[in-house]
Amino acid sequence: MEKLLSIVVPCYNSQDYIDRCVESLLPGNDRVEILLIDDGSTDRTAEIIDKYERTYPKQIKAVHQENGGHGQAVNTGMYLAKGKYVKVVDSDDWLDLSSYQKVLNFLESLEESNKEIDMLICNYIYDKVELGHKKVIKYRWLPKNKCFTWNKVHLLYGEYFLMHAVIYRTSLVTKEAKLRLPKYKFYVDNLYVFEPLPYVKKMYYLDVDLYHYFIGREDQSVNEKVMLKRIDQQLYVNKRMIKFYAENIDVNSDVGKYMKRYLEIITTISSILLIRGNTKEYLDLKDNLWNYLKEYDDVYRILRRRLFGIGVNLPGKFGRKLATDVYKVAQRLYGFN
Repeated sequence: MEKLLSIVVPCYNSQDYIDRCVESLLPGNDRVEILLIDDGSTDRTAEIIDKYERTYPKQIKAVHQENGGHGQAVNTGMYLAKGKYVKVVDSDDWLDLSSYQKVLNFLESLEESNKEIDMLICNYIYDKVELGHKKVIKYRWLPKNKCFTWNKVHLLYGEYFLMHAVIYRTSLVTKEAKLRLPKYKFYVDNLYVFEPLPYVKKMYYLDVDLYHYFIGREDQSVNEKVMLKRIDQQLYVNKRMIKFYAENIDVNSDVGKYMKRYLEIITTISSILLIRGNTKEYLDLKDNLWNYLKEYDDVYRILRRRLFGIGVNLPGKFGRKLATDVYKVAQRLYGFN
């Protein structure tokens, strides 16, 4: 039986939580292929995923590779994927059972009617450990119960599609976009939901709370202190996005307008992190980022004149404090780290 959905699970030293993730995926049964990619783990992860493959050989494939980082694990999985559609699920996250079944039923209904889409969008949930609550991210302004194109994508300011929200048609990312994420880099999920978008023509929003995004471990890549330590990797991804947008995207197209807003958000996050680092070295890196943007004059002028671009470039200590205060409000409003 041809698999309907391939789920790629990058695993690195995931022994403490991989069971929860995999157990949430198993109810997909024969419709789903689960690719567990061990990225050179040094704990019991390899042993655990091998056991899963032995127990569920028709569903699960365990793959072992030398450590190449999250992006390389995603590359390995998506190019091995045999399902019509593909989703990435991080090993410390999991899927909601009821929503998972609704997604599979919907994808199956597409196959039965000989239809296909390029990208399926679902809601995701921030599970924040330290706050003890959940925040559901919905896309209330997207069309429901019908296919749509980029001219119908109207999101609120600050809203965008994270990796957790999307399911791609597999051939779109591997054969059309030919996406290759960089090795040994964090934050490549931003590239995953950015570079394939020009190839996305038909979308569908299924209003179900599918993905549980686990936040709260001290060593987690989205922890702000960890992000500052890895700021070189955040900036690498940010600059690759700038270059890709400037060289490949028509800023006046419908997809270009969405991608511009996403690029603005990522550049703002990079800038605010560096402002909050509050050292000359970090502030010089912020200036370097915006000087890099100047190499692409049209994109620089667009982003510099927008609200966030003005905010993160306010002069002096007062300007930096004001930008940080606005960022804190946005944190509470949108629920990000």
